[in-house]
Amino acid sequence: MKLDRVIAVRADKTIYRDGDVIIKVFAADKKKSDVLNEALNQARVEESGLNIPAITDVKCLDDGRWSISMQHVPGKTLAQLIEEHPEKIDEYLNRFVDIQLDIHAHKVPLLNKLKDKMTRKISETDLSATVRYELNVRLESMPKHTKLCHGDFNPSNVIIRDDGEAVVIDWAHATQGNASADVARTYLMLSLNYDKGIADKYLKLFCDKSDTAKQYVLKWLPIVAASQSVKGKPEERDLLQKWIDVVEYE
Repeated sequence: MKLDRVIAVRADKTIYRDGDVIIKVFAADKKKSDVLNEALNQARVEESGLNIPAITDVKCLDDGRWSISMQHVPGKTLAQLIEEHPEKIDEYLNRFVDIQLDIHAHKVPLLNKLKDKMTRKISETDLSATVRYELNVRLESMPKHTKLCHGDFNPSNVIIRDDGEAVVIDWAHATQGNASADVARTYLMLSLNYDKGIADKYLKLFCDKSDTAKQYVLKWLPIVAASQSVKGKPEERDLLQKWIDVVEYE
């Protein structure tokens, strides 16, 4: 295993390519349980039949850091394609929504439940007890489903292979639960990282294609915004707080 070709650097990991293998090497303070859970999530989703990179190895390196190795997928991410061809945004968003609908059509019954994860995230926020209570009440009122949810479905996690086939990567946050929560999170991420018009167009497309009421998806926004706020990114705080505050006035 060669770690001399860096292809991406994140806060908690560095990603390398060695021939036909991608190697995620996690920071020294990354908990073993989190690394093994990410690998287990991906292995379970792989067994569902979805087209995702197969894990080839999980190991502890000589310096004590953990790594996950998987198949390399040749191609470009949808994020790259959108940047290179902004005139094709409608085409790319249609493909993006279709891929997400296919994910939601699958079930992976051994994954953790989305509601349990959201409850834990709400408890980790620095929000007031009153707001946390209202968020938990709203969460508990939402219908319980068991659809496969990616948890971080955004254009940078969709690779369009050289042959045109789509492959979805990064299953660290996968759960089973209500698909509209997954959609609300995607809408949130698009709003944070793209023009809000793109986020709104995505949401309309998804709701039209899935026959889902837009208001139903938006009911999840305060919950997923609270979950995202745990990351503590200063540049996201104002927008997230605006969405979280909605729960206080309804």
